[in-house]
Amino acid sequence: MKRILIGLFVAAVLAAGGWFGFNLYAKHQATAEIEAAFEQIRASGGKASHGKIGFDLMSRTLTIEDIAVVPGNEPQAQIKIAGIKGTGVRQIDETRFSADGIDITGLEVALDRIGPAKLKASYKVPQLTMRDYAGPIRSGETPVSGSLADVYRYVLGQYASITATSLTAPTLTMDFDSGSAAGGSGELTYSGLTMQNLKHGKVDAMKADRAAISIDVKQPGRADKLTGELSNIIVNDFDATAIIAALDPKTSSDETYHRVYRQILAGPYALKSSQGMRIDIDGFVMEDIDVQPSKFRLAERFDALPQDQSAVPTPAQSREMLEKIAGIYEGVRIGKAEVSKISIGTPQGTGKVNTIRYRESEFAIEGVDTPAPQGQFKMERFALKSFSAAHLMRWGAGLSNPGEAPSPDQMLGLFRVFAGAEIKGVVSPFKNTRQFVTIDTISLDWGQLIGSIPSKANLVVKMVTPTDPTSPSQRALVIAGIDKLAIDLDLGAAWTESSGAFALAPATIDLGNLARAQARFALSNVPRAVFTADPVQAMSGARQIEAGAIELTLRDSGVVDLIVAQFSRIQNVSRDAARSAIVEMIKAQGEKFAASNLDAKAAADALADFVATSGQTLTIKLTPLGKVPLVQLMDALNHEPVLALAQFRIEASTGL
Repeated sequence: MKRILIGLFVAAVLAAGGWFGFNLYAKHQATAEIEAAFEQIRASGGKASHGKIGFDLMSRTLTIEDIAVVPGNEPQAQIKIAGIKGTGVRQIDETRFSADGIDITGLEVALDRIGPAKLKASYKVPQLTMRDYAGPIRSGETPVSGSLADVYRYVLGQYASITATSLTAPTLTMDFDSGSAAGGSGELTYSGLTMQNLKHGKVDAMKADRAAISIDVKQPGRADKLTGELSNIIVNDFDATAIIAALDPKTSSDETYHRVYRQILAGPYALKSSQGMRIDIDGFVMEDIDVQPSKFRLAERFDALPQDQSAVPTPAQSREMLEKIAGIYEGVRIGKAEVSKISIGTPQGTGKVNTIRYRESEFAIEGVDTPAPQGQFKMERFALKSFSAAHLMRWGAGLSNPGEAPSPDQMLGLFRVFAGAEIKGVVSPFKNTRQFVTIDTISLDWGQLIGSIPSKANLVVKMVTPTDPTSPSQRALVIAGIDKLAIDLDLGAAWTESSGAFALAPATIDLGNLARAQARFALSNVPRAVFTADPVQAMSGARQIEAGAIELTLRDSGVVDLIVAQFSRIQNVSRDAARSAIVEMIKAQGEKFAASNLDAKAAADALADFVATSGQTLTIKLTPLGKVPLVQLMDALNHEPVLALAQFRIEASTGL
């Protein structure tokens, strides 16, 4: 029995010795791997140190205390970690390891003089927890250059090399300081940070319950403090590999689109200024954000940033910068962006906007209700069609010569920024009166650009405006008791290059309480050369243009009575006498035309008949009798109208 007990005791001692020996060996191996990783940082010119290392083989728990790292490259950075605890740690192969969980405490990252702005920033994460982690034992080679693009590519590359089922941090605080009188400083604190399913640079979902903002704005002669809060920040389907591709010079020819975000949601959001302004936003959403590496080219954009932010850029530098920004916009595709229920409060009142939206290249503002100096302004919708931020940047680059008026060609470049605009449902105070201008629709579209000039356009206007008693041109309307003008305009024009034809059709204006007029006319032999901002070239091309058929229709809804009443007041006669006098004057003028142009006399007779009876429709058609050069026609109309009309067959008629 004693021999058995002694044997068991010896076996227990040998087992314990073997266990502790293997535990010490495992700890030694873990320590050696950690030292090798830190030595890699030192070898690249940085500094790296750590405190106590512990390893428990039974639970496979690895602990490291008091980590401090200073990379050897620009921008200057300092990383401190109070402690790392990994449980269930296993080595997958020679380059990677896994852990059931990793807890990091006291993480601090300080960045000094980063980027051209020489910004100082720090990040603090008191507690960070990762579950089901797998990643490299040692980090990759740090970038030798101080290029901002290389640094971002390195950081994102490290991020893309790890996997984890979740990452949580109760808080993350970022402090920044521009260090200049014209900049600012502040703090941004996130609460309730979580990430789900990190794998190969992709994240299924990221969320922050809250972000608190505090910014001290430094401006010459005017300091301000901004405080705010943003809640429910959610990111679905983030892919860092798309940004890595855009930062890699090797992918500069990649013209395919890579999705970075499927969806970003946030809100509500509130921001207050010490100057008395407050902004409240109910929600924000962006969907399907893609980048095209061949155009996005972030590395080139970073390299183009001015190194001295305090220096005022020259016009050439401003143009170059705007061109680089345009390239960034050109390489980004956004499926949808929308900000909803915006409220802007100022000491003068509160303005509200229901929605600001960008979708399918249309930028729109909807549901505006805001105070104006003369009263409340309301607008149902304002939209820019086929809007291009890249073209806007390039257009702005062409206007970046201070003190120099832009040329006509530069101003015409605005037609490339968007392809149309629309305003709907406007109610606006009219001057200092209690009346309102109401706009049902103003819609302007253009296209078929030749250079920067449209060869096709359409304008629609439907609105009601009060008459202005202070305007001499509207005094007759006011005296006649017309206090409003209802305007209904439809104007379309297009040029066809294959035939050289230019047509204005339809061109309709309806002044509801006065008249409705419609015009159609055509031009032939219109050369491409006339679509230019060069007046000499345009005039040279205009000499080839020939006038075509012209048709004018006028429907009387009160304009004849208005003219008669005005003539009656001026001549101090009755309205019947005034009407008869006008009719006789028109007929007398027609008699003068009779000798040279019977058609002109017929047109004058039709006009006299139109005035004689209210409520009629007058139609006049002019058909060229041969080739009628437009330039010569315009000159003849200014000096010899009768001879100009003699080049046309004139048909005129009236009817109720």
